[in-house]
Amino acid sequence: MTIGAMIGDIFKSLFKKPATEQYPFVKTAAPIELRGKLTYDASKCTGCMMCMRDCPSDAIEIITIDKASKRFVMRYDMAKCTYCAQCVVNCKFKCLDMSDEMWELASTTKQPFEVFYGREEDVAALLEKRSTECPEPPANPS
Repeated sequence: MTIGAMIGDIFKSLFKKPATEQYPFVKTAAPIELRGKLTYDASKCTGCMMCMRDCPSDAIEIITIDKASKRFVMRYDMAKCTYCAQCVVNCKFKCLDMSDEMWELASTTKQPFEVFYGREEDVAALLEKRSTECPEPPANPS
């Protein structure tokens, strides 16, 4: 490339509008069919666990509270999820969906990206049970 051509490109660029978007300050609409956060409708779930079997990254776990009354809690780990939507495609009862509204999932904290879906009382009971079963690990003696 010759210097004359470069100078021409430089002058053209000086008077053009920037091509970048001011993303965090100016938000644009999400694209149609964007795969965002997984949503779960516990009332439709039968506990077949097909979503759990088909998830390539083991991001989903179905915990059975009471199979007879169809009470399930889903543990969804967003940090493991590859957003492939394989679970949504294979769910026969349409209780899973990828939200196109909840897609800004970045965080500045180190809290785990673990979400529990289900009835509020079932989730609360499960979390209480887990906290009593798994005490804090002992400190590392140095």
